[in-house]
Order: sequence, then structure tokens, then C-alpha cells
Amino acid sequence: MNAILKPAEARFEPLEAHRLDAVLQVEQQAYAHPWSRVNFDDALKSGYQAQLLLAEETLLGYFVAMKGVDEVHLLNITVTPAHQRQGWARVMLDALGIWSRGQGAQWLWLEARIGNARALQVYESHGFRPVGRRTAYYPGSNNTREDAIVMNLPL
Repeated sequence: MNAILKPAEARFEPLEAHRLDAVLQVEQQAYAHPWSRVNFDDALKSGYQAQLLLAEETLLGYFVAMKGVDEVHLLNITVTPAHQRQGWARVMLDALGIWSRGQGAQWLWLEARIGNARALQVYESHGFRPVGRRTAYYPGSNNTREDAIVMNLPL
């Protein structure tokens, strides 16, 4: 059983290519339709904000975000399944908000699967509000597609 780690024990570190194997392993565990190595490579090459959340060498989670003119778009936020429900998503969202404000962003945007009630609850409790819907945005099971809820947070 994994111990519950305290936020004071965690740190952020930029995602670099040599850590991608560990990130991809988490991505495979966490999602039925995970990002590929190419997705992460492209994000890194594009200079997107990509951060790991670590406790010593334990990967707690990560996020990838893209800066726009006056906004930041959260592309991927993942908590390692063994460390879910311990508040780490909130820690990462707080860090992303601080970074985004420092970049002059006025808004933080994201899409979430309509069927991911837990993620939607986390985002809403963090202050995000639903503002739209993208039909058939995500791949689903058995060659189906799943809608996304578009959410934003004023900074």
C-alpha cells in the first residue's frame, strides 16, 4: 500500500525527454486513450509548459499546458493512479494558475470528457466553469466518440 505523501514533500520539475518512459507508463495506466510519445515529444519541442510533480523520485503526476496570447490551455493533467484522491490534482492546478498569471494570462481553459465526473468535480471545485461542449471530441470505446465539456477559469 502506498503511503499518503504530504505536499511539503513534493516538488515540481520540468518534464524532459529522459523522463518520458515513466510518464508514458503512467499515461497507459491512467487512460483508455492515452497520449503517445509523439504527443509528448511534440509538446516538448513546441516549448509548452510541461511539469512533473515528484516526491523524491516517485512520479505523482504531471501536466502539459500551452500558452496563448492572454490565455493558457491545459492539454493534459494526470495524477498517477496510485496517488489519486490525495489532492495532487489541486496542487498541480494551483501551480499552473500561478505560472499562467506570471505569463500574463487572463484565462485558463481545458476540455474534459463528459463522462469523467470526478475530473469535472475537481475542476468545478477549483473554480472552473463549463462554457461549452465539443461534440465527439474524444475517442471512445467500440469506435464511438465522447463529447468534451469546455471549461474556463478567469485568472
